[in-house]
Amino acid sequence: MVSQSLSSHLHLTLRHRLPSPIPSITTINSKRKHFPTGFSTSTTTTTKLDVTLYPSQSKSCFPARKYSTSLVPMAASSHSTNDTNFDELETDPTLTNDDLKPTNPGQRTFSWWEMASLWIGLVVGVPSYYLAGSLVELGMAWWQGIATVVAANIMLLVPLVLTGHPGTRYGISFPVLARSCFGIRGAHVPTLLRALVGCGWYGIETWIGGEAIFFLLPKFIRESSWSQPVPWLGTSSLEFACFIVFWLAQLTIVWKGMDGIRQLEKYAAPILIALTSCLLAWAYIKAGGFGYMLSLSSRLSPPEFWVLFFPSLTANISFWATLALNIPDFTRYAKAQTDQVIGQVGLPIFMGAFTFVGLAVTCSTKVIFGRVISSPIELLEQIGGHTTMILAIIGISLATITTNIAANVVAPANALVNLSPSKFTFRRGALLTALLGIAFQPWRLLQSSESFVYTWLVGYSALLGPIGGIILADYYLIQSKNLSIKDLYTSSPQGAYFYTGGYNLAAMTALLVGILPVMPGLLQKVGILSTISDTFVVIYNNAWFFSFFFSGFLYLILSSLVGRFKKSPPRDPLLRSST
Repeated sequence: MVSQSLSSHLHLTLRHRLPSPIPSITTINSKRKHFPTGFSTSTTTTTKLDVTLYPSQSKSCFPARKYSTSLVPMAASSHSTNDTNFDELETDPTLTNDDLKPTNPGQRTFSWWEMASLWIGLVVGVPSYYLAGSLVELGMAWWQGIATVVAANIMLLVPLVLTGHPGTRYGISFPVLARSCFGIRGAHVPTLLRALVGCGWYGIETWIGGEAIFFLLPKFIRESSWSQPVPWLGTSSLEFACFIVFWLAQLTIVWKGMDGIRQLEKYAAPILIALTSCLLAWAYIKAGGFGYMLSLSSRLSPPEFWVLFFPSLTANISFWATLALNIPDFTRYAKAQTDQVIGQVGLPIFMGAFTFVGLAVTCSTKVIFGRVISSPIELLEQIGGHTTMILAIIGISLATITTNIAANVVAPANALVNLSPSKFTFRRGALLTALLGIAFQPWRLLQSSESFVYTWLVGYSALLGPIGGIILADYYLIQSKNLSIKDLYTSSPQGAYFYTGGYNLAAMTALLVGILPVMPGLLQKVGILSTISDTFVVIYNNAWFFSFFFSGFLYLILSSLVGRFKKSPPRDPLLRSST
């Protein structure tokens, strides 16, 4: 009953501000003048190496074999003293291009502050504004709502940091990392699943930005004939025009590649903090403090609270579950592991602080206007004033763009590059992502069933949870953090990640089996099944947790059966000794 209430409430309150979870992220700008290809060769040393490939690393029909090759030690960070040129490796042109190559020291420009700025830009947005307030309206005390959001993000911080490690250590993006456990060809499955979610959210977030422009237009324009719905389009021509304007504004930033995104997040962060602080100060002064919010106590009994808590926790984890997968797309540009870890540790703090702002301001509107105004767009319209309108347009647009580009462009763009490196660059992938965002017709998606948000958030976590569990189990427990860079870019049957025809059947099986138990709950949410057992209800309400740990554990068992635990890959000679 509470789950249905949560489902209905979230749809109604988030009608104009669906999140993007979550991630996602990018590769590098293909312009060589910004990102020079390869590593500098100021101090190179050629080493004769014997590299052993074991049967468990390749097709079972190939015996263990040794061969000698000359390799140049690769610098994995700007702190390394030995540099090399990635182009000296014999790579398969169908598996690499400038956007898929490991980042070189010159590209490692993300400090801890720039990583933190990325998260500030992601967190400060219309979707996050509602999270705690939605839980309070469902019966939680104000502090319980905020604590639920913070707890979810503390839990998510663990896979974020762990998955970010190989990005910084090897300079590789999420699609390349996925090759190590899913196989050279099998990696397309998890990356395209992540891309599909990203494309859908890109369209939804862009529609939110377009609606912000529409609602902040002068009243006489919004009430003109142009705002009347067009039957074949599914929305009004004016709203669609605002959507396209916002779509084009985002594309100008995306077109500059990762460097443009980095600059946007870096300089947008202090602006967003300042605008948020101004809104909070206004609410505090006008309402005479936050007494009304602090007086809100829980309306739930202990059993009712826990029934609401767990699906709410899952939904909040799902909020950034997308980014927990493709965070290597960002951390590959970090200067060192310390920078990526410190930069990400602030996530629970940022989420807690901003959801407090959303809750405090929303509660203050009850005192100021006599009614609760949950939408920040509607609130800014009520405040009025020419200056306020300008700041509102700037603030909401900037908040939406910083979230949408980082979370929903980079991962789909990289997945498309990985799918066909010869046809796609990051720019082309980003452009196709943007076009698919239109094709999703987000204005129609937002008009679907009342449980859309709850179904969407929890539902896609069942897809992304297994992928995360499998990747972490493989990288830390099977590979022992040692990857062979050269084998990530070769389609040779003798390569460590070719497995069976380019697919790791253990990973593919664990992914499928991890998703299946969540499907009955999802089918009930969309109305296909009328009733399901309580067991499947519990599994669905904890979809991310269940699929993450179940798939990861199953993958370990299947891998042990085929002998992958017996002989781990040799330490890659292209990797620096300390990471």
